Amino acid sequence: MIGQDTAADGCCPGLLTAPLDEDASVELARVFKALGDPVRLRLLSMIASRAGGEVCVCDLTPAFELSQPTISHHLKLLREAGLIASERRGTWVYYRPLPETTDRLAALLTRGAAPAPAGARA
Repeated sequence: MIGQDTAADGCCPGLLTAPLDEDASVELARVFKALGDPVRLRLLSMIASRAGGEVCVCDLTPAFELSQPTISHHLKLLREAGLIASERRGTWVYYRPLPETTDRLAALLTRGAAPAPAGARA
């Protein structure tokens, strides 16, 4: 989703070893903007940490002192950023994380393991 393969894919370098191209930086900024709000970050955490891999919106809403439309707006932004997916089942919507996006973010921001200098302690 980030617009470029990452070092974890064995193809392209991560953020710390090569500059991002314009398309990748626009896409990455959208993901970080979605994560830049405490409510959205908490929602993502609640969804990602849920056993079984998905959670009903009915289980998310009571955890916040926000209206249902506000929670829905935050979930929409997370979905548009490619961090979660949703599926409607009857009246309820169920959310699940999209680990390919978070895995790419993690790989992009992780420093490659550099060999330790001679005489350095582990």
